[in-house]
Amino acid sequence: MSRISIVDLEVFYRVGVPDAERARSQRLLLTVEMDLGTAKMARSDSLGDTIDYFAVSQRLLKFGEGKNWKLIEKLAVDICSMILSEFRPKSVSVEVKKFVIPQARYVSVQATGERRDKRT
Repeated sequence: MSRISIVDLEVFYRVGVPDAERARSQRLLLTVEMDLGTAKMARSDSLGDTIDYFAVSQRLLKFGEGKNWKLIEKLAVDICSMILSEFRPKSVSVEVKKFVIPQARYVSVQATGERRDKRT
């Protein structure tokens, strides 16, 4: 099993419980960890046999366009669902960091998901 990690990808999404907080995009950091099998990619050395982390990062940069969320918990679950559906890792973990409490470095939430069909 291999893991691909994208750590602290800076995105700007509309998220927050109060309407005023969702009125404009705010800076979030996303960390995504995707687990996948290694046998096929180790033999082929081909991008087609792995997950293109650049494509994942570009998708995440655009994921918030035209959307908003009240809860970062829901956002994290939505990102997991999108990655599982579009990029097909065996499992995914997403951490969303939000910078809303001045006295704290950040608040974060983590969600995980697994692909239902176990075919590689």
